[in-house]
Amino acid sequence: MSLRSPSHALTRLGAVAAVTLAVVLLGAGSAAAHVETDPGQATKGDDATITFRVPNEEETAGVVKLEVSFPLDHPVAEARTSPMPGWTANVTMTTLPTPVHQNNSDVKDAVQTVTWTADPGNQIKPGEFLRFSVLAGPLADNADELTFKALQTYSNGDVVRWIDPPAAAGAPEPEHPAPTLTLVSDNADAAPAKPADDPASTSDSTARWLGGAGLAIGILGLALGIVIAVRGRRGTPAEDKG
Repeated sequence: MSLRSPSHALTRLGAVAAVTLAVVLLGAGSAAAHVETDPGQATKGDDATITFRVPNEEETAGVVKLEVSFPLDHPVAEARTSPMPGWTANVTMTTLPTPVHQNNSDVKDAVQTVTWTADPGNQIKPGEFLRFSVLAGPLADNADELTFKALQTYSNGDVVRWIDPPAAAGAPEPEHPAPTLTLVSDNADAAPAKPADDPASTSDSTARWLGGAGLAIGILGLALGIVIAVRGRRGTPAEDKG
């Protein structure tokens, strides 16, 4: 039985490496596309700065509006937005049909939505993201997670509805998961706050893409090294036996 030639093996390994590169890069891009809280953890019963990280997923349109609906089953009594150049923020309050008891009191009025709208000529450009922050509280002391439904509007009229409930353990992630905030019992359990970024738009996925590309290139290099070694061994003349 004849063995396949080294050049054929090179072609096959090169194809495998190319597919690996594509899968890694596509996975990195999709992982960076969600609207989500950052950091995704806060302390029960306390006020917290909740930051929503909003990437632009489209190639020819900009993000011009973000509307976040706050949970009313575990209501938040107050919210204050952080000033953002080029954007106008608006907090809408509502009176609950039935007061909700939490933090040793009855909450009657709660934050319903927080909306950020881009000023004329401003937007989150393709390949960029922004962080929208709001100081809100007190957060519920009788819940482990808060879910915020978000509507992301583009300059071409497209609206992405980040409203799917969190997936159960072991289930696949929904296509448009709603941003969630995990609540912990005390400050010792809470994740440390991340340093504030420059409010100007920056690339969200560059680091992930570079990391994925480096991994795939490493795989390709390893494959090429194996083929070259095989070719070297096959091409070495047999030693004389006399």
